[in-house]
Amino acid sequence: MLYFIGAGAGDPELLTIKGKRIIDNSDIIIYTGSLVNKELFTDIKEGAKLINSASLSLDEVLEIIFDSYDKGLSIARVHTGDPAMYGAIREQMVALNKKGIKYEVVPGVSSVFAGAAALKREFTLPGITQTMILTRMAGRTPVPEAESIENLAKIQASMAIFLSIASIEELANKLMTSYPNDTPAAVVYKASWPDQKIIISTLEKIAGEVKSADINKTALVYVGRFLADEFELSKLYDKHFSHEYREAKDARG
Repeated sequence: MLYFIGAGAGDPELLTIKGKRIIDNSDIIIYTGSLVNKELFTDIKEGAKLINSASLSLDEVLEIIFDSYDKGLSIARVHTGDPAMYGAIREQMVALNKKGIKYEVVPGVSSVFAGAAALKREFTLPGITQTMILTRMAGRTPVPEAESIENLAKIQASMAIFLSIASIEELANKLMTSYPNDTPAAVVYKASWPDQKIIISTLEKIAGEVKSADINKTALVYVGRFLADEFELSKLYDKHFSHEYREAKDARG
């Protein structure tokens, strides 16, 4: 059996209980060494083989998986964050399906949510926005024109941009084609890691501050008014609002 496991954002305690159990009991552990915290592997079983996939091609990873599977070994394929976000797992799944190899996906805590926790912010706020956009700038991986930063910025929703920090000045300029220049913006470098860094600024100033902090990889960019302090209170806990589990009180009580 093969398991794709989300390693979480970095802090070993953010690994799920299920993910840890599988990792600790696997014979073969293939992990992305450039991003996955090695502290996740302190309790693996004796004789387990750790393989860093950072320098391997897809074909090389699949060769290891196929060989291990044929030998009846249990395999943990460990990806950073949650595998569903920029995890490149679909191409591996297609190859496994062709071979008739069974697998399971174990979700993890994405860096986008670890970053929100570090910022102490909520993406969806009453009166501000109820939409969150997760995206990236075009790079070696192209982005459909309809999903360009300029087009997405027109929505004015909360936004988190992955894999784009190295082009922060270009990104900010694209965002400012629709967002006001003074729109709150933030950068979280290595969310949940011991060397985490946080920058809170505006779109107009964020590029300069990121460059001054010498941040050029492993960081997320957040944009939107959810970063500010103004918002409406939720109806969920409003004493004058009824729902299935609570009767509303009148204005006097």
